[in-house]
Amino acid sequence: MKIEQAMILAAGLGNRMRPLTNDRPKPMVEVMGKPIIDYAIEALKDFGITNIVANTHYRADVIEPHLHKHGVRISHEDVLLDTGGGIKNALQYFDRSKPLLILAGDSILLGKDTLPDLAQAWDGNTMDLLLLLQPLDTMVLTPAVGDYALDNNIPRRTPDHSGGHMWTSARILNPKIFENTPDGAFSFLSVMDAAEQSGRLGAQVHKGTWHHLTTPDDVNRVNAA
Repeated sequence: MKIEQAMILAAGLGNRMRPLTNDRPKPMVEVMGKPIIDYAIEALKDFGITNIVANTHYRADVIEPHLHKHGVRISHEDVLLDTGGGIKNALQYFDRSKPLLILAGDSILLGKDTLPDLAQAWDGNTMDLLLLLQPLDTMVLTPAVGDYALDNNIPRRTPDHSGGHMWTSARILNPKIFENTPDGAFSFLSVMDAAEQSGRLGAQVHKGTWHHLTTPDDVNRVNAA
């Protein structure tokens, strides 16, 4: 199934990225000459997706004009809704009968086949959620944590971080997975675990590069490289 709609997560406070985020949200911090969020916007448009929504909260006055310039619609959060509530709140802008692609606005995925490969791996008959995972041994510039192990290509979350892959935050989901979730703020982790427990969690291993940007030192290392 062709993926026609996408959301970029851009509402975080970016506390660990200070002082770079003193006057702007983390997605507007520049890396390699442009705001981090531009990498996600460009990747989605190159893939043919124009129905794009981003959520905003901290320093919305800085990021929202930039998003409007790029034709990205806004899902503003007066109160921060966390990683799950923010997506659920934005579903009002999407067709809930179709799969939704989610990208992070504060990290950088590189690889021309990244989104086509992820879309190709999506199977709505067997999955409610598909995660894009990064092998830890490919992460040389930015911090890596073993979020998931793959057992015969079946993802299993490893709370002790013993897995060999880190979740990039990129995912495709069926919007129906939010049907039994609370209103307001909640973590997307509960949705991920529910999909795993029901046997409807899939994973795709990313063949490209992912820069997991958390601190100013991460930005400096990527810029230097």
